[in-house]
Amino acid sequence: MEKTNFTLKGIRADEMSFRLNAVRAQNGTKMELKPTFSRKVRRAVENEKICFVTLTVKIEKTEDQPKPFDLWVSYTGVFESDASTEAEKRAVVIAGTSLLYPYLRAAVTTLTTAALSSPLVLPVINGPLFPEDREPASGEMFS
Repeated sequence: MEKTNFTLKGIRADEMSFRLNAVRAQNGTKMELKPTFSRKVRRAVENEKICFVTLTVKIEKTEDQPKPFDLWVSYTGVFESDASTEAEKRAVVIAGTSLLYPYLRAAVTTLTTAALSSPLVLPVINGPLFPEDREPASGEMFS
């Protein structure tokens, strides 16, 4: 993977929500929370050096998979780099994702704790969060 220098210019919480569902585990069975992660990457129109990486984690109930709560946390990091090739830009996105994930993880724990629920602690991820980041470059990441 390419390496390139980048600078974190800022982090913001875009959305944080927690909604308790009227669902209880039956007969001591455990409910699987199965958080889903997504990422959106954008470049600033006015400055090609600026890149926005938005990470989102969701836990939502469905008819066939009840959850004790619905949760949505979305954080955006603003990064600046001199990346010029697609490989360098991809490296900034992967490194930026790794840098943002601990903040997202802490926000989930804080949000569930503040809601007087059992604290949810997402796992520590050592390496790329998304499977496509573990693969060699295969296309455009930016929208």
